[in-house]
Amino acid sequence: MNVETNYKPSKFRRHFKIFVVVVLVCTSFFAGVFYAEYKSSRTNKTAVLENILVKSHEKKQPQGMDFSLFWEAWNLINEKYVDKSKLDQTKMIYGSISGMIKAVGDPFSGFMNPEETEAFSQDMEGTFDGIGVEIGMKNEILTVIAPLEGTPAAKAGLKAGDKILKIGDELTTDMSVDQAVTKIRGPKGTEITLTVLRNGDDEPKEIKITRDTISVKSVKLETKDGEIAIVKISKFGDDTTAEFNRVASRIITQKSKGIVLDLRNNPGGYLESAIDISSKFIPQGEVIVLEETSDGSKKNYDARGGSILSGLPVIVLVNGGSASASEITAGALRDDLGAILVGKKTFGKGSVQQLEKLSGGSSLRITIARWLTPNGDYIMEKGIDPTVDIDLTDNDYNNDRDPQMDRALEILKEKIK
Repeated sequence: MNVETNYKPSKFRRHFKIFVVVVLVCTSFFAGVFYAEYKSSRTNKTAVLENILVKSHEKKQPQGMDFSLFWEAWNLINEKYVDKSKLDQTKMIYGSISGMIKAVGDPFSGFMNPEETEAFSQDMEGTFDGIGVEIGMKNEILTVIAPLEGTPAAKAGLKAGDKILKIGDELTTDMSVDQAVTKIRGPKGTEITLTVLRNGDDEPKEIKITRDTISVKSVKLETKDGEIAIVKISKFGDDTTAEFNRVASRIITQKSKGIVLDLRNNPGGYLESAIDISSKFIPQGEVIVLEETSDGSKKNYDARGGSILSGLPVIVLVNGGSASASEITAGALRDDLGAILVGKKTFGKGSVQQLEKLSGGSSLRITIARWLTPNGDYIMEKGIDPTVDIDLTDNDYNNDRDPQMDRALEILKEKIK
């Protein structure tokens, strides 16, 4: 699962913007804790945990905090629990920090253990075993952000906005996104059943999906009527900038007169990729996104130059599965170029996550800032409204109709006459 998340190390700071993706990925209430290489043969487990926590915070100890209650509970569990063979010290450490992160109340901050961290890396590289759907939390309900095009999830009929009530026989009520990702993932050829409730339906439905190896090419180019380039970006991952650069060169070479940029069901990804791609359309120095930190200060991320597509009219397709980095791109093209957005309101993820690697291969993602469009719009939980609001119904989908694309092409053809 590709959980829309938006961070990546870079020279200036890699941000994971996401929400989060089966892939399970993602665009979360996250179980989390500091994982220790200290999983130890030492008999004094309390000393092990104390050593981890003290070393982690030795540079910034919280003032006026009394941790005696924590140690009291830790010792009582270890001393009195009826079946000591079931006490897993590592899991207990995970659970200790998990509660701390959950108490913050931010669905996009979270912890990933070593296995989840590795799975996330595979997701962003574009190859993994799963069903191919981005999931996240919306109104505290596990929700499909976007099924990735051509994957088992899309073929089985999962839709952006579907609420996932059960995974197999297990209710998702108290399940974090990362826990859901782990449960939905599995070897190629195995089957998983999701119970989902779709907007407008009175009753939930079961959808059986056979897992497969997911290999997602993040940028695709199609030419319409010999003069219009249709560019589909499915995510902003490791390879997206390089792929888009090749596509942009082809668009110039084939002398396209206009572009439809399809960001529907794009759950997001790396901030840097969004800036790189936006820079192909927007002149150097123009603001692409504003970042606001906890002290209220703002930082501009500007177009970097090389705007070889800036002279071409562009129409942007969006929907409820467009989140995070795709919303940054859509907002920048709208505000800076006056680009028309066609489709439905976007998901509404307006926060910035940074990945911090922890010992033992685990990682912590922390919401470090809010982002705003160049015009100063903060879209968290509001999304971006399309210029032209038009739906794509289940009936359209089942009959291979795409009124959103049709309308975008109509508008673009008017512009290039």
